[in-house]
Formats: sequence, structure tokens, C-alpha cells
Amino acid sequence: MPVKIKAYLQEKGINPSMQRVAVMHYLLNNFTHPTVDEIHSNLSDSIPTLSKTTVYNTLKVLVDNGAALQLTIDEKNTRYDGNVTPHAHFICLGCGCVHDVEPIKLDEVSLSEYKNLRITETQVYYKGFCEKCYQEKLLKEAENNK
Repeated sequence: MPVKIKAYLQEKGINPSMQRVAVMHYLLNNFTHPTVDEIHSNLSDSIPTLSKTTVYNTLKVLVDNGAALQLTIDEKNTRYDGNVTPHAHFICLGCGCVHDVEPIKLDEVSLSEYKNLRITETQVYYKGFCEKCYQEKLLKEAENNK
């Protein structure tokens, strides 16, 4: 078990079982914002007894304890991110890839009128096309306009 991940999970109040360490390690080393299926299929060879239910339950524990983010940017799949520092996400409407985007700062003045609210989380999503998909879109539009 990677010692740093084990210690990180313990700092978050999470019992660092082999499965939890493996899932957290995967999230921290794969910046694809994977789905449960992707995590399961990538870890099942090295942990044959790993079930999808265990992956779901592990991700819930990680999210509930602030060790991972649950992303609902994709209407079809819930994705997960091991980077819990404030940042936004971009999803390509063509290929579905998800990228981290530099953190943005919300205008605190615009939130000042909501003094009775206690914001505990902010998620910002951008949707559009990556460079490759945008170029393909332009080519298709050009062909259709001929």
C-alpha cells in the first residue's frame, strides 16, 4: 500500500483498506475523471475480488469524507476526481473528455446579499468542444454547406 495515500486517507478519517487505497491511488494518478466502470475495469486485473459494489461504496466514502469529488458534468455518467482543490471542469460535447480548468474566483460581492446561506461546495462546469472535435465539427459543417 502506498504509504502517502494510506496516511492521506487516515487524515480524512477513512480506514485505509486495500481497496480504498487502490481506488484513491487510481484517482490521484489518472486525470481522466473516471466513471465507476472505468475504475473497476482498470483495477479488477490487479484485484480480482474487487466488485463494482465495492468501487461504488469506496467512492461514496471518499466523497463523503472530502477525499474525492463527485462530478455530475456528464448526464450519462457520474465521474470522480481525486483533485479536491478548488477548480472548474470542462467537458467536450464531441468526445466526452473532461479536463480540469484553472480555478475561478466567484465575485464575493455578488454573494454578499445571501448572508443567511452557508455555501459548502461550488462546482463550475464548462461545456464545449476540444480542439480536435471543434476542427471535425467545422469540417462537417463545411461539407454540409457545399
